[in-house]
Amino acid sequence: MEIDPLFHITTVCVCCERKFETSRVRPSFKQTIRRDTDFCAYYKNENPDFYVVRVCPHCGFAFTENSASKLNQAQRKNFEEKVGAASKKKDYSGKRTLEMALETYKLALICAQVIQDKERIVASLLHHIAWLYRYAGNEEQESRFIGYARDSYIRVYETESAGSSDARLMFLIGELCRRTDSFNEAVRWFSRVINDKRIVDAAMIRASREQWATLREDMLARKMELPSEMQES
Repeated sequence: MEIDPLFHITTVCVCCERKFETSRVRPSFKQTIRRDTDFCAYYKNENPDFYVVRVCPHCGFAFTENSASKLNQAQRKNFEEKVGAASKKKDYSGKRTLEMALETYKLALICAQVIQDKERIVASLLHHIAWLYRYAGNEEQESRFIGYARDSYIRVYETESAGSSDARLMFLIGELCRRTDSFNEAVRWFSRVINDKRIVDAAMIRASREQWATLREDMLARKMELPSEMQES
């Protein structure tokens, strides 16, 4: 008997507080083939990222397990006034296509912005939307959302991060700068990870050195002037 890679869980909407079912991918089916340098993963079977967003079929609110755990009165009112009436309250409880997954992420992004959720949540949603466009081969939209995600992650670093200890965030900002051809900015972010003696995350230091080398090659290939940090590299 063939096992369905999806299973259902019952969750509670953080907005209307009603229960509903949503799909998840069974752990045994989460087989990663490879990852891009900005952590975008490719899977052998069903993509679990397609099912991260939970969309309430009753009120239309979309959220993830990292979103606000419960909306206050003001947040609920904002959602109902700006989104709720216009939402189609579509059922996403079954198998999702890439297009359906994109719909859920965009709805979750709107909801997060309307309720003014944490910037880290907004940044993650923007980044995932970029990944979905990458899966679809839409380079223009991917680049657009990579830019939005980069700017959002910078705001996270400035307002929410743990400073020098948040090496993964700093590396990610550098990588998204590299991917949007903001090469000098990328050099600065990678340099922070490599040279700050307080950072002890060996994996992120190694990744930053690798991307630093890739970045240097790219800049030389384009006959760009190397920044001072790279002059002696």
